[in-house]
Amino acid sequence: MFVLAGMAALVKWCSARGVGVLEMMFFRNAFAFIPVGLYIWRTCGFGELRTQRIAGHAARAVVGLSGMFCGFSALHRLPLTEATAFSFAAPLFVTALSAPLLREPVDRHGWAAVAVGFLGVLIMIQPQPGHMNPAGASFALVGAVCAAFAMITVREMGRTESGATITFYYSIAGCLVGLAGAPFGWTIPDTATLAGLAVMGLLGGTGQLLLTESLRVAPVGVVAPFDYTQLLWASVLGLVIWGELPRVSTLTGAVVVAASGLYIVLHETRRFRGG
Repeated sequence: MFVLAGMAALVKWCSARGVGVLEMMFFRNAFAFIPVGLYIWRTCGFGELRTQRIAGHAARAVVGLSGMFCGFSALHRLPLTEATAFSFAAPLFVTALSAPLLREPVDRHGWAAVAVGFLGVLIMIQPQPGHMNPAGASFALVGAVCAAFAMITVREMGRTESGATITFYYSIAGCLVGLAGAPFGWTIPDTATLAGLAVMGLLGGTGQLLLTESLRVAPVGVVAPFDYTQLLWASVLGLVIWGELPRVSTLTGAVVVAASGLYIVLHETRRFRGG
């Protein structure tokens, strides 16, 4: 979570230096190939990349990269802590969407937690004149919805595809989408900005791998609570780099959303185990 918070901070920093969203998406995915390639080489081997599910990878890329585009756009418009807090809504959307899309039943406890979580989102948005950034909040929420669809797509594809395969083809698609923006105003970054873009990609790829490994060696119910520590790291980085102080409504809403998400994870874990 610290690594991913660092990546988000670099996205915001590079955006402030005039780098467009599509250009950042290219560097994010291109430099992610370094840690991802090393991981594949040392674990499953490149033969694992053979796939018969091109359509599935394409669908995962569409929703995942749409979420990345919206997330990067939100970071450009919102304080780092606020953009991070909105991303916590993704697990709520996963729960709400898993019933119709994956035919996974959600009981009344799950729906109640989703309702409370969305109340937390409303607290963060604070829909009053002068107290919100409509464009930033919209990008953040659409990004959370796209992230939820991406999680559901990965869950379905994981029945036949390895995590390394899914990550590899997703990174290729991200590079192609980023390159598509080159004719529409890529900037030529200076040395410092180029270094920031490179580190951003390395952190993004490393963060993906660390999450993959954590879920490989520990149950979801153990790993998931640590997701919310990203808000702590985002708050520290936002304060140190930009002097941002989180709004009370942002922190209050984030606590409500995080509590709802944790309840869903722990409840579903107990139900899966038959407890």
